Amino acid sequence: MHPTYVRGERQMTTIKTTCGTCGDVELTPADLALELDAAGDGGSYRFRCPDCGDVSRRPASARVVSVLLATGVVYEMVPTGPITEFEISGFVTALDREPNPFRLLAG
Repeated sequence: MHPTYVRGERQMTTIKTTCGTCGDVELTPADLALELDAAGDGGSYRFRCPDCGDVSRRPASARVVSVLLATGVVYEMVPTGPITEFEISGFVTALDREPNPFRLLAG
């Protein structure tokens, strides 16, 4: 991650990550969402690839979480308990609506 400079002024931070389809991509903090594990110090982050549009999810160590939070990436706390019937129902609904269900596994 590195800031971009234009005529001596600091601009938005650029975050480099990898899309499973396109390879390396550059994003801004607004392009990512961080999901924090309520029971630990890590989590995961997700983003939509600016090239192909696929949604990707990547693991985030404590160090990555710290850097992403420092750059202003939005976050939410994710419960770590067992899967609920509501979550299973939502997943089934998503599978029914998705023409390519294997795309959901990439996230």
